[in-house]
Amino acid sequence: MNLPSIQTLIGRGALFVVNHSAGKDSQAMFIKLRAMIPPHQLLVVHAVLPDVEWGGVIEHIQATVGETPTIFAKAPKTFFEMVEKNGRFPIAGNRQCTSDLKRDPIERELRRYLRNHPEFGGLIVQCFGIRAAESASRRRQVPFTHYSRGSKAGREWFHWKPIFDLSEAEVFSTIAGAGEKPHWAYRAGMTRLSCCFCIMASRQDLTTAARLNPSLYRRYVETERRLGFTLSMSRQPLPHTTGIAA
Repeated sequence: MNLPSIQTLIGRGALFVVNHSAGKDSQAMFIKLRAMIPPHQLLVVHAVLPDVEWGGVIEHIQATVGETPTIFAKAPKTFFEMVEKNGRFPIAGNRQCTSDLKRDPIERELRRYLRNHPEFGGLIVQCFGIRAAESASRRRQVPFTHYSRGSKAGREWFHWKPIFDLSEAEVFSTIAGAGEKPHWAYRAGMTRLSCCFCIMASRQDLTTAARLNPSLYRRYVETERRLGFTLSMSRQPLPHTTGIAA
């Protein structure tokens, strides 16, 4: 299909939704969008991850989005409940944590929001802070697409990656230029902000997270031992990966 331009969608009164993790890319994306989208067409959404997300995430989002309406979506199960039910941690090729704990709860809330706000006419642009420079697989992604899964029941749904071409340095300079600071975990040594212990995390980030979150780290390690299934992509137990005993 011929995709409309972003300016056309703004003119048509589309709802622009910022998927916000409290990470640097989400924060920079919101700053960029705030400068180009009318305030009444902006909405922020965050998937709440009890027990496994970084401390201060919700507070950081609230402090940096101002008066923009914000939805906190929550899945009916927690990360550890999902792990226990499956008998294993998610793996790179089957990231059930993303679909079950983030995507599905967020889309449920967005469908509800559109029903309650008919002024948008079911027209929605969901925005993601994904950048090409992050990985080879992300570099192959398309910045703007029609989302057929969501385009049902009178809805017209698009996916957009507004900061796709930004470098990491440009992300941090965008945040600084707005007079803001990134989430505290970056200053403590993290290179990305997702779950405290993410299956996609580097050895450095897992080690930093273990140092900063010792109680949660012990819970992960105990779960690994009991299930006989490791978290990290290296397939090595966390104590072997981080060098930190638990």
